[in-house]
Amino acid sequence: MKQFSNRYIFIFATVMVAIVALILSSAALLLQPLQEKNAEIEKKRNILASVGVEATEDTAENLYDKYITGSFALNKAAEKVEGVDPFYVDVRKEQRKPLEEEVFPVFVATMDDGSNSYIMPLEGKGLWGPIYGYISLKEDLRTINGVTFDHKSETPGLGAEINESWFEGQFVDKLLFENGDFVSITVQKGGADEGDPHAVDAVSGGTITSKALEAMLYDCLVNYVEFLKKNSE
Repeated sequence: MKQFSNRYIFIFATVMVAIVALILSSAALLLQPLQEKNAEIEKKRNILASVGVEATEDTAENLYDKYITGSFALNKAAEKVEGVDPFYVDVRKEQRKPLEEEVFPVFVATMDDGSNSYIMPLEGKGLWGPIYGYISLKEDLRTINGVTFDHKSETPGLGAEINESWFEGQFVDKLLFENGDFVSITVQKGGADEGDPHAVDAVSGGTITSKALEAMLYDCLVNYVEFLKKNSE
């Protein structure tokens, strides 16, 4: 058997590592536009889902263009921020900024009956990783029209249930205000009282994730309170 010197082996290994690195970096660059497009389509699907419009990868863009008729970004004072495309605002990155520098996206959906819904993104921390989603409000800016939630790594069968229709469906027609004061929505372990307009049932066995979602709702929506009050009067 032919013996190779240590020098030869070292050079050969270095060349192979360089070739593999070049191939991987080239593949990443080539795939990046496709990955970004897929992420954009998934975001559009989630925004549409919050107003009850189900879209596939093939129909998402057309349905988004049909139903999402406006969008804008707000500052903490509920003033519109010029020069910002709300669709490309990364809420997680915004949350790391000082409050006075944050911007808060709003999307406007016009439904088939002519009514408008206002959609806001949500971002928070679950038990094991990020939780996120969208919430849509009816024209009164008090009543929830729909929600969609998702997660990165919550426990299957427990906290991961936040993206199931039985859980999300509880939020429809719940109210964010009581006697003019913002109260958000509570997620009640053991079940919300029947008829409580500000509470839903928590996920059984997923109490920590449920309370994290409750905190996410409050922490995100409180930034829109001035906008909701001003535009519902």
